[in-house]
Amino acid sequence: MTPPPSRLMLKPAQLRLIFEIAESGQLQQAAQACGMTQPAASRMLAETERQLGVPLFLRQPKGMAPTEIGQNVLRRAAVILREMQGMATDVRALSTGYAGSVHVGAVTGPAVDYLVAAIREVKEQAPDADVTVDVMPSRELLSHLVAGDMDFVLARILPEFDAREFLIQPMRDEKVTFCVRAGHPLDRGRRVELTDLLEQEWVMQQRGAPIREATLDAFAAQGLSEPRNVVNSPSLLFTISYLSQSDAVAPLSAEVAQLLTRPPVSANFTCLDIARQICVPPYYLLSLRRRPASPLAEKLREKVIAKSLMD
Repeated sequence: MTPPPSRLMLKPAQLRLIFEIAESGQLQQAAQACGMTQPAASRMLAETERQLGVPLFLRQPKGMAPTEIGQNVLRRAAVILREMQGMATDVRALSTGYAGSVHVGAVTGPAVDYLVAAIREVKEQAPDADVTVDVMPSRELLSHLVAGDMDFVLARILPEFDAREFLIQPMRDEKVTFCVRAGHPLDRGRRVELTDLLEQEWVMQQRGAPIREATLDAFAAQGLSEPRNVVNSPSLLFTISYLSQSDAVAPLSAEVAQLLTRPPVSANFTCLDIARQICVPPYYLLSLRRRPASPLAEKLREKVIAKSLMD
């Protein structure tokens, strides 16, 4: 096949067809899903591969499988089709007076702090707004953002991602708090040293999680080994349950600890008075340069930034 031209213009119908072929592995099923005959689908696929200059699928006895180049084209096609669907949704929302939809993500601290307050303000102004929030580690958040699944995220920038793809709004670092159940043996109203905590039972996020690594770094900075009695779990719900039934210590973001210990929640937990401050590297508000924000996403983004400036 000939090399593709420098300016390549594939039509949405072509993208939809190759996506459906990859989904089913069968040209006939893909043609039906796209509302065309099999000969028409075969001609469209041949024309698409001619334009690209390479085969996108391997023709096998049991069906069709994407080539390596085909897989790359499919990843981009999925993003483009998702963007087109989002555009149609936004147009319908604006034309009918609805606020549309927004999908965002965050690490735990800003999720319980900035996002909750910002979303409440948006919902007061636009109660029909469809808001989805996912709370997960930065690596997963950035993967979803790059794939076009989320409008923006509150996360840390990791070296395996190209920061040039992002619009970056600095936010702040996270302070680590050591949380225990009320009445814990170390909850005696005095300052607690890390040496007092070395032999305690702990419940922590998995290795590599920023809060856990910051906690272990604090022990190392004082020449202490890591705590040995550790239960590992990324689940905040499990951590809260475990704390309530044991004398374990959990390193949490200050925002989460405040939610648990202050009104209106005021659960049966307390924060230890630690002799040194422990901080996690800063997080940022990140969105894709190549993806224009919807009106609703931009409104929510502005309110999150406003909340951060009030601190």
